[in-house]
Amino acid sequence: MPSREAAIAALAAAPPADPNALLRAASEALKHGAAAEVEAALVPATGRFPADPRLWQFIGLARRDLQDSAGAHDAFSRAAALAPNDPLIAHSQARTALEAGFPALPLFNRARLLAPGDGSVALGRAASQFAEGRGEEACDQLAALLADSPGWIDGHLALARFLAQVRPGAPLDESLRAALRQHPQAGALWQARMRVLMEARDYPATLAVVDEARAALGPADELDRIAALCLTELGRAREAQVLFDRLPFPADPEQAIWPIRNYIRLGRHDQALTLAEYHFDGQSPAPLWPYRSLLWRLLGDPRWDWLEGDARMIGTYDIAAEVGSLARLAEVLRALHAAKGQPLDQSVRGGTQTDGNLLARAEPEIRQLRAALLEAVREYVAQLPPPDAAHPMLPDRRDDLRVAGAWSVRLTDHGYHADHVHYQGWISSAFYVVVPNDDPLVPESGWLAFGQCLDVLPDLPAFRTVKPQPGKLALFPSIMWHGTRPFGSGERMTVAYDIARPRQA
Repeated sequence: MPSREAAIAALAAAPPADPNALLRAASEALKHGAAAEVEAALVPATGRFPADPRLWQFIGLARRDLQDSAGAHDAFSRAAALAPNDPLIAHSQARTALEAGFPALPLFNRARLLAPGDGSVALGRAASQFAEGRGEEACDQLAALLADSPGWIDGHLALARFLAQVRPGAPLDESLRAALRQHPQAGALWQARMRVLMEARDYPATLAVVDEARAALGPADELDRIAALCLTELGRAREAQVLFDRLPFPADPEQAIWPIRNYIRLGRHDQALTLAEYHFDGQSPAPLWPYRSLLWRLLGDPRWDWLEGDARMIGTYDIAAEVGSLARLAEVLRALHAAKGQPLDQSVRGGTQTDGNLLARAEPEIRQLRAALLEAVREYVAQLPPPDAAHPMLPDRRDDLRVAGAWSVRLTDHGYHADHVHYQGWISSAFYVVVPNDDPLVPESGWLAFGQCLDVLPDLPAFRTVKPQPGKLALFPSIMWHGTRPFGSGERMTVAYDIARPRQA
């Protein structure tokens, strides 16, 4: 595969009179993250070939890579005007409308007519209904689709995740139970049902489903692995270890997390560390760094100082002036909290979380917020220690700043974030828009705490805490454990975002 520089050079050398050659070069350049160069090359070409929708389609792809959702939507809309019956262009037009915060449901309806069997279009349509406060309709329509297509795994998972937020307390696996009544030998459906219940942290129910799956499918290592996971999270570490001991060695770092957690709960820290430091050939160690950190600090290993002990790893910034009116921003954010319940498989406890990439939206308040947040990231990155190829936070190239995801969380009385990490990111954050009053009866009420994982090491204290204040931003490594203390009463609303690890040459 050519290098990024070679792909950009090939794009520059593409014959301007040959749109096919230009688009082939643009496609290769996009694979290398050269979205800005693709946009610069293709926009002039639209004047030479005004009837070619592919040019606008690729401009839309480039702008989406540049996280310009409004610009991407404009480009796909121009492509759709030239090719109104192209299902992929119609879907892209609808998807970028949703990402930008524009009315998207009519566009998804059109895309659905052009591609009635495309599950990703149906899921996008449900997301647009949810965004417009029509989550009940989204759930009912997904359930109807699943009744006709019981093997649609992505649909089952999406329905469960919508149900958790739209109908708190509703049975999340109902569609999967119905599908399994029709297809009791379908292993993928059993896996999806257990996944949904584990995302809901309903480990007793998951264990019951493991028994059902064994009866239907017979014994399997994967079922034992899921049972062991549930047992350790229920505090039944000795029972879990019996299963872990007879399972094959973990196939990857993510599988290794669960026996590591169980070893820690049993106090077998040396075995936990051996597994946490294991090198899985060809696989990123990102899921293991948080556990190396816990164990190194617990055991007094000086490598913890190298990994997280440098004070520059956690930065706080007052950016209230750059963001503008926090009251107006709070109004915009509250309007986006359409959910009634907390999302599955997230750290939120006692609150709601917005859907989609918040910082891709086109509202002026969000655009101003994005600019201020990214400028703070540049300041944070500039003061980090020098490059260290062995350190997960200190790559050589650091100028490729991309928002990997962004969301708002609104917590109410007694809400908090469970301790967690974002190991797929590079830099994580918490920006405070609204904070509750201090609770004199609760020390550090609502504060952000670093270095704790109460689930597995309840006696290991945080090594640093940050008091939330409106307009304050905290930046820190994505692999660093973080959570929040519960607070008494009131509202706590934040914006959080992850910066992706920079692409290296």
